[in-house]
Amino acid sequence: MTKYVTRAGLRIAAQLVEFTESRALAGTGIAADTLWQGLTDILARFVPHNRMLLAKRDVIQAQLDAWHRAHPGPITDMAAYQAFLRDIGYLVPEPAPFSIGTQNVDPEIANMAGPQLVVPSLNDRFVLNAANARWGSLYDALYGTNVLPAPVARPGGYDTDRGAAVVAYARSFLDEAIPSWQAALAGGGSPFFVAKAQAGDAARYLFKHHGLHIEILVNSKHSVGATDELHIADVILESALTTIVDLEDSVAAVDADDKVAAYTNWLGLMRGDLVASFDKGGKTVTRALEPDREYDGLTLAGRSLMFVRNVGHLMTNPAVLLSDGSEAPEGILDALFTSLCALHDLKGLGNRRNSRAGSIYIVKPKMHGPEEAAFTNDLFDAVEDVLGLARNTIKVGVMDEERRTSANLAACIHAVRNRIVFINTGFLDRTGDEMHTAMQAGPMIRKAEMKTSSWIQAYEARNVQIGLACGLSGKAQIGKGMWAAPDMMADMMVQKIAHPKAGANTAWVPSPTAATLHAMHYHAFDVFARQAELAQEPTPSLDPLLTIPVAPAGYNWSDEDVAQELENNAQGILGYVVRWIDQGVGCSKVPDIHDIGLMEDRATLRISSQHIANWLLHGIATEAQVDAALTKMAAKVDTQNAGDPLYEKLVGDSLALKAARALIFEGLTQPNGYTEPLLHKFRQEKKAEG
Repeated sequence: MTKYVTRAGLRIAAQLVEFTESRALAGTGIAADTLWQGLTDILARFVPHNRMLLAKRDVIQAQLDAWHRAHPGPITDMAAYQAFLRDIGYLVPEPAPFSIGTQNVDPEIANMAGPQLVVPSLNDRFVLNAANARWGSLYDALYGTNVLPAPVARPGGYDTDRGAAVVAYARSFLDEAIPSWQAALAGGGSPFFVAKAQAGDAARYLFKHHGLHIEILVNSKHSVGATDELHIADVILESALTTIVDLEDSVAAVDADDKVAAYTNWLGLMRGDLVASFDKGGKTVTRALEPDREYDGLTLAGRSLMFVRNVGHLMTNPAVLLSDGSEAPEGILDALFTSLCALHDLKGLGNRRNSRAGSIYIVKPKMHGPEEAAFTNDLFDAVEDVLGLARNTIKVGVMDEERRTSANLAACIHAVRNRIVFINTGFLDRTGDEMHTAMQAGPMIRKAEMKTSSWIQAYEARNVQIGLACGLSGKAQIGKGMWAAPDMMADMMVQKIAHPKAGANTAWVPSPTAATLHAMHYHAFDVFARQAELAQEPTPSLDPLLTIPVAPAGYNWSDEDVAQELENNAQGILGYVVRWIDQGVGCSKVPDIHDIGLMEDRATLRISSQHIANWLLHGIATEAQVDAALTKMAAKVDTQNAGDPLYEKLVGDSLALKAARALIFEGLTQPNGYTEPLLHKFRQEKKAEG
């Protein structure tokens, strides 16, 4: 039972009060009474507007449902469809041409191109690993992954044949990226050489190419360097330029305890004093944030520049109760408390710095259209006023992952034009919203076919083109989505170069190792030159973006096709939900139906549950078929997790299995197809069981 304390007319969970008053406010110069009254005033002003925006979503969805029931199947008259969307306010007028006015942006965001990590905020070890992934060993990344398929490392310690292959690959990379590197090591000149640092037997040579740094470590006493003709012990790449510390899709945060844990880790990152101790190989290992990197006459950041992703407008949280007893909107709480924590960075209260430009970086997900973006802008204004910050100190990243945002992206950017630093595409949530928006239009094509459908090609292209037209290049990030298979790095190296080639100056990766490998793509391709080329091209038409991915009228799948699709979706749902409900794990590597580990979060759950709900609605599958798939896949997921001592079986009277069924069979009535309301409900039930 949560204990509440009254502050400024609000009932606030005691643990949040203690964290705020004893830690988050310390040294900031802000009095506790000022902070709590500020929260009260913000909630009084913004809660009614927040509720109105959510109600508008429901009204628009009801209008869409009615229209699609009257006009089933694929869109046959795009002009009439778009006229309808304009009539109901789904499409808004395009703003006049403009360029964003964002100022005081760190170079990692504005002027550099490189990988971006996303990490769940609740795991202190993971967030430290991500923050420290600014620099990564290319030798380690190559040795420990399948990028080099042969020779396979023999067990029993370092394999010299595997090591030789790693060195040869790294040499080839250096020859292509910085071809005069050997001359610099020999004391000669190189246009890429920047600085050197000497410490005992070790010399570190720093180079720069396409805005990213490469360090060559020379040490004849090192076990690898001793056997190398040039005594090179390692090649270190500047890797994860930025990291998103996530309070949203990758965490299971359902109450005050969870929120305080997330805020505590974020505060530790902003102060630089976060430490994690854990057992590794029978030994206790302690991890902390890396210091900056020093060279002769030069200092470089030793850590990734960190964003924090707040939750969207939908959910509430019992950490704060309003005067009427209802829960406060979680996104409003996040805006204030994550900014308060970041104030420690801006004021230099800790021993590490995040933003040298004096900004706070918040990613805001799941906004539906420019009116909701404007709400976020006003909310950040209010938070700045409470914390005594200059206007637009809080920067915003806009996740382009809802259809109404994609269709009105320029207007969304315009609504936050003086604080925007990031736009990003995300296939999974965007597909989930695509399906829920047009749920009544007809049965959706198979999930695997979505990636080649016309709407998603237009979505990816328009995001870049609109971002460039709004002046983001050189001021903000244009991002692409996650590589979800952390064990398949060879495939990533072949496919993910498409992101910088598309003009994206960042793209998501699932691990520090993946960040180091993906960094090579930004040496192979000049993103900003590509952006300059794309800026001369017209923005693709809106028509393909609004082409709904429903199957043609009369199309029938075979019984085998239906069973495969149901089982694939059911296995993904169960594999994720069982960890979310029973263990509070919001993101992890989950074996898929073929036992390949994939990074799963709520976005993957949304698309799978909405797809089955759609096929149920249109008679492609029956309730009995879905239950059969769930039963079969529950047994498979139990087998896949047999080695986890914390795992609780799905087969039987499992709360997680009930949650999975609810996500499917109640999928039509969930707001915009989101999974959070049901996940939170069942997770809270599980926590109540103790």
